[in-house]
Amino acid sequence: MKTILVPTDFSEQAENAARYALHLSKTLKSNLRLCHAFFVPADAPMAARIAWPLYEYSTMEAATHKQLHQLVKKLAYSNEVVSNLLSFQPSIEYNGVAGEVIPVINELVEEKRIGMVIMGMSGKGDYEHFPLGSNSRRMIEGGSCPVLLVPGSFLFKGIKKIAFATDLNQDDVELIHSLATIASKFDAEIIVIHISTKYKKDEVLERKETAFLRNIRELTNYQKIYYREVKNSDIDMGLDQLGRDGNIDMLAMVHRPKGFFGKLFQGSHTKRQANYISIPLLVFPAHKRTSATGLSKKMLSLY
Repeated sequence: MKTILVPTDFSEQAENAARYALHLSKTLKSNLRLCHAFFVPADAPMAARIAWPLYEYSTMEAATHKQLHQLVKKLAYSNEVVSNLLSFQPSIEYNGVAGEVIPVINELVEEKRIGMVIMGMSGKGDYEHFPLGSNSRRMIEGGSCPVLLVPGSFLFKGIKKIAFATDLNQDDVELIHSLATIASKFDAEIIVIHISTKYKKDEVLERKETAFLRNIRELTNYQKIYYREVKNSDIDMGLDQLGRDGNIDMLAMVHRPKGFFGKLFQGSHTKRQANYISIPLLVFPAHKRTSATGLSKKMLSLY
């Protein structure tokens, strides 16, 4: 089953992410599955002070299903507004599940063969205030599925240009290959971006670039892939420069905790980057049990 999973907490930001997912699914010809975990997560401030009696779960489950059903009706109406009789009509299903958010998502990813998870961000790239709190970051760090984070006020206007930020790790070649499958559905360009903190290119970097681009050409039969080196001593500012100058519709990168971009999701870099990212951010989560090939297959399962 070709399916995109959309976790929701019924906030405006989450609903906006669901609408974005609907537009994406129509072009990718994928179905949608909404989910909400109604168990109070362990990191919620009130969790330690509130005991949830077992008899209340049926009430909570019924309320959750009612809200999910209402969201499905909203999305179905939005689909009618933008659709024509010949366009693909995605099915929209949902799950209201008792449990913690991340285990619920991961279980659905495996059970329903999910190719991508789409979640909302609050405001302009606000990593510190995801609608699902710290769970979004935990999903990136511990999940096995690509996660697309959509800014709360971002409206879908098609995809013409996707930037893939890379540190020239050879594992990224496989992911660019799967990203090309998405890009081809929109006839979009992929700009492979390397942010170099060295203003003078040395022979080692030149050889690394040459090998990386050669492997992309050998694996990926997509003509609209281009390479660009952005020179900036600060990675955050380099991505900011990319967003301002590149007219990018989506930014993609791999989150490797000890890698070149890993620190963007930690500490002060996260807060600084929150001021810059105002476009959807597709994050391939690096996980010790998940290879680049495995992530690529999950993405390709959308088609």
